[in-house]
Amino acid sequence: MRVLVIGSGAREHALLLALSHDPTETALACAPGNAGTAAVAESYGVDVTDPVAVAARAREWDADLVVIGPEVPLVAGAADAVRAAGIACFGPSAAAARIEGSKAFAKEVMQAAGVPTAHGEIVINPAKLDAALSRFGPTWVVKDDGLAAGKGVLVTTDLAAARNHAMILLENGHPVLLESFLDGPEASLFCVVDGTTVVPLLPAQDFKRVGDDDAGPNTGGMGAYAPLPWAPADLVKDVVAKIIQPVVDELAARGTAFSGLLYAGLALTSNGPQVIEFNCRFGDPETQAVLALLRTPIAALLNAAATGTLAAHPPLEWHDGYAVTVVIAAEGYPARPRTGDVITGAEHPDILHAGTRRRDDGAIVSAGGRVLSVVGTGSTLTEAREDAYRKVSEVHLAGSHHRTDIAARAAKGEVTTR
Repeated sequence: MRVLVIGSGAREHALLLALSHDPTETALACAPGNAGTAAVAESYGVDVTDPVAVAARAREWDADLVVIGPEVPLVAGAADAVRAAGIACFGPSAAAARIEGSKAFAKEVMQAAGVPTAHGEIVINPAKLDAALSRFGPTWVVKDDGLAAGKGVLVTTDLAAARNHAMILLENGHPVLLESFLDGPEASLFCVVDGTTVVPLLPAQDFKRVGDDDAGPNTGGMGAYAPLPWAPADLVKDVVAKIIQPVVDELAARGTAFSGLLYAGLALTSNGPQVIEFNCRFGDPETQAVLALLRTPIAALLNAAATGTLAAHPPLEWHDGYAVTVVIAAEGYPARPRTGDVITGAEHPDILHAGTRRRDDGAIVSAGGRVLSVVGTGSTLTEAREDAYRKVSEVHLAGSHHRTDIAARAAKGEVTTR
């Protein structure tokens, strides 16, 4: 099977590594890729925001399966264009990808499907903002209704800060979603879907804030771990039955069947799991941890979803133990990341590249905000943390920063849903 992966981040690097271990894979390519993906796959340029260009690249390379990583091309309709070219594609249609592209649409679908989620209210007129804010709090959750790469959300007990964030979004022409605050730890559950059948992966937890102890602004994600030692034994079964399957069924009933990776961001509240958000693709950095533990060959799994045969796929098999991902970010991230700095010590296969490129002189340099994802594994969460941070210590990138507390509380048994 010839597999083309679309994207340039650590998520795509993780997908390519998993695909490279699959005996059914005969050739791998990544477009546009990065310095790390180039070590495991052919690299090709492509404008990921242009569905026609993505489909053309797939035809030119003679792909059997296209796996689209990021949300931007999915929301733009890249999967539709690839399928129209007669090529199997892992990724939802533009219509189904609205589950991430529009939070208002996601709320509407959840309400119709009877899925538990936070109370929300859309604001499009600045004159109505103050009245809307008065109906929420004392912790305000303010979200950009559209795509914001994980950085369009503010959770705060400061009303002035909530109002300021909302006004900035509105002044830039973005509708604002206000939500009630959900208590309890957060979790991510990825599910492979073929429009009807749902196959869940391991639950994970990511860390959005830039600093230790959840300090500072939101980011695209600074680390993650899987599975969750503190989660109820029936969590995955419960979430699939009460959240994922009803949403999949609702989308199918609307004529917008979801085929690809449906990601539920959850709050495990005192009243049970509730949805914070849906994403239409593999999450980053959770993917790096989850795929490190997947024993089942992934090409056949993704192809089964793309071809509507997921119900016939064998049950998934997993390695024992845990995986921890730590993101190394560039100086200035998430505001104004500095780029062009030389990276050394990142040759280990468990160090996945995101914002990197290779200079003409052969040096690997930073080319984005989140530069590397370092993955550690172990029989216990403590061992996986130690493995990840040992590898982090071997990487040098001037001015870089990373969180030192990824999975620390869970390893100490301090996370609970009760």
